[in-house]
Amino acid sequence: MNHDDDNEAVRRGIADMEALANGETPGADSRFIPPPTREPAPIRFPDPYPTGPADPETDREADGSVIRWPRQSPDPSARESGGESAHESGGESADPTVVRSVDQPSPKDAGPGFVGRIAGGRRRDVLPPWLRSTEELRTAATWVAGHYAHAVAYHALRSPVYALRLTLQAPAGTAKFVGASMRWVADREGEPVRLAAVRREDAVEYLKLSRQRDGRVKLRSLIAVLAMFVGLGAALAIYVLTPEWLQALSVGAVVLALGSFGRRADAPLVHRAVELPKATKLTSDIVLRALGALGIPAINQAQGKGRDGFEFTAPITRDGPGWRAQGNLPYGVTVTDVIDRRDRLASGLRRPLGCVWPEAVPDEHTGHMVLWVGDQDMNKAKKPAWPLAKSGTVDLFKPVAFGTDQRGRWVEITLMYLAGIIGAIPRMGKTFLLRLLLLIAALDPRAELHTYDMKGTGDLDPVGNAVSHRHGAGDDDDTIAYAIADFRAMREELRRRTKVIRSLPRDICPESKVTSALADKRSLGLHPIVVGVDECQVLFEHPEYGKEFEEIATDLVKRGPATGIVMLLATQRPDAKSLPTGISANASARWCLKVMGQVENDMVLGTSAYKRGVRSTMFAWGDKGIHYFVGEGSDARIVASTYVDAPGAEAIAARARKAREKADLLTGYAAGEAAEETVEPGYDLLADLLAVIPASESKVWSETVVVRLAELRPEVYDGWVPETLSAALKPRGLSTIQVGRRQGGKVVNRRGIDRSHLTTAIAERDGNRDAS
Repeated sequence: MNHDDDNEAVRRGIADMEALANGETPGADSRFIPPPTREPAPIRFPDPYPTGPADPETDREADGSVIRWPRQSPDPSARESGGESAHESGGESADPTVVRSVDQPSPKDAGPGFVGRIAGGRRRDVLPPWLRSTEELRTAATWVAGHYAHAVAYHALRSPVYALRLTLQAPAGTAKFVGASMRWVADREGEPVRLAAVRREDAVEYLKLSRQRDGRVKLRSLIAVLAMFVGLGAALAIYVLTPEWLQALSVGAVVLALGSFGRRADAPLVHRAVELPKATKLTSDIVLRALGALGIPAINQAQGKGRDGFEFTAPITRDGPGWRAQGNLPYGVTVTDVIDRRDRLASGLRRPLGCVWPEAVPDEHTGHMVLWVGDQDMNKAKKPAWPLAKSGTVDLFKPVAFGTDQRGRWVEITLMYLAGIIGAIPRMGKTFLLRLLLLIAALDPRAELHTYDMKGTGDLDPVGNAVSHRHGAGDDDDTIAYAIADFRAMREELRRRTKVIRSLPRDICPESKVTSALADKRSLGLHPIVVGVDECQVLFEHPEYGKEFEEIATDLVKRGPATGIVMLLATQRPDAKSLPTGISANASARWCLKVMGQVENDMVLGTSAYKRGVRSTMFAWGDKGIHYFVGEGSDARIVASTYVDAPGAEAIAARARKAREKADLLTGYAAGEAAEETVEPGYDLLADLLAVIPASESKVWSETVVVRLAELRPEVYDGWVPETLSAALKPRGLSTIQVGRRQGGKVVNRRGIDRSHLTTAIAERDGNRDAS
């Protein structure tokens, strides 16, 4: 211990008090070193090479703490050469006692001022969103009017039953009324107090209470007698002076009143016309209790030390059909940690899993959470009627409602200028969602639809049969050939459109993309084209045309939106094969229903979506049609798509067909027009293989064969690899074999083709054994 420093501190304290007593400034002597401005305490490093003893008189701050000031070298030349500090020169300090401040100045001297904070603040809405939206206001008013109309009709129909019940209860009500009146007159409510005085043998208190009771009984008896005479007089007046209907009404009112007075508490007279869902009000205690049950160490530690473990940044309020709470989680805890434990959170809140939706806020830090707790499970809550279900048309260049969020608000999509992918495990509503989007497109008479149901169950037939320009169902060879011909035609159409757009004047097409005005001009042929493919993996994994499907679809996804071509692909197996990278990486709209793993989640919603907390794996098996939607210029949102069954889809498609017929825009498959005969390229894979493998070579490596095929027909075989060739041979009953060749004195084995197998396959196909 440094006793000298301690003694000096005591002496300095005494000196300062004497100075204050004399009206002087404490420490106002030559040894006083004014402390720096109020800043956070700097980090101080010990001096391993002190040049002299510490001087506590000068090395002291105003609060009495000792400061290790930098020591000067006794060598003047060293002091002159060492004038530049280490942090100014960029190197490390030769004197480790140099004071370095790692904190910024105090908030009073740094950061935005008052005006800056106001400019950066977020203003709350003056009017709630539902009051600013005509559609939402109309929907809310309709629901309220329907609710009360139903309640009035329900009770009006049962009013005779209510009257009969009250009449039967009137005698009991009369007895109850008379008994209650007598007890009131006799001051029976004060009897327990008087009896207590008797038990205490307090004569003074008892006499006082008795005199008080006597006065009350006299007064109340007088009031009861007067009321009886007034009642009898009124009854006599009604009987003598009023018409019969008023007499009957008066008697009925008295009987009903006595019946109501005589009803039992456990036998309600009326029942609810509408059973409202019972939901506990969300309070801060409930939220903290639920968060504490998640098993997150940081939250538990904070609550264990008497803190809340969650900092509410706004009051808990009603938000649509539910409650909204928001705030900051403890340091180091992210919203993703809570989402991972959503089932535990729902248990802590004592709410069904489909009612509990924790979300991150994109513009805030990762620990800022918004918790929305609905009154009803999202998949059971009644949805508002879809505006397009009964009437209306669509302009694909404008937003159209296709579903609702947890709060029951409509979520819109603009189908133009996008390419979309839909992913989910089977039976979660993927095909219904695709059909809904195609129905929206069908309600724009200008749109040309190309629909393909590769599952082959006919789910897209309501749209395809009514309005589609091209439509196919199934995975048979004829459908695949029909589809590849259509895709090739769309690629040529894409090329034509790019030339048309490039040739248009800037005042007509200033942004080099199709607009609604350009789509109206039939002479330009720039109307919207919407392609919808369900189970698209069937196309991309086809052994013969799969690569070509992938190339064309990738081109349409990348360049199509600007030219008015929209591609919508749905698959139940979202992986690299069913959703090629070139397509999944360039999709601008994504719908992901329930999937089973992180890989599938990120294939549909984008890379790192799972890490950001956007997880379709959290959806339950009963959450059919509920999905994460990424698009329309916003971050991921949870949406329940509008449910349209097959009869409803047929009715909407029939309405769309009438609009097209009226505008003379019904073409192709729906109009009964056969597809144009597509002249297949004059090639045959087996014949081409026979052409590039001369008779002098009995066995050839596959890698050599694909090079020769690419030289023979580059427009067909360019880009083929040995695996492509092997896949293309399987449907023809052929397979590659091991072919060994000697290279550099060693035998090298690789996959290849036996020419004799080719000649046999061609002979069997053509019925001619002389193929060689």
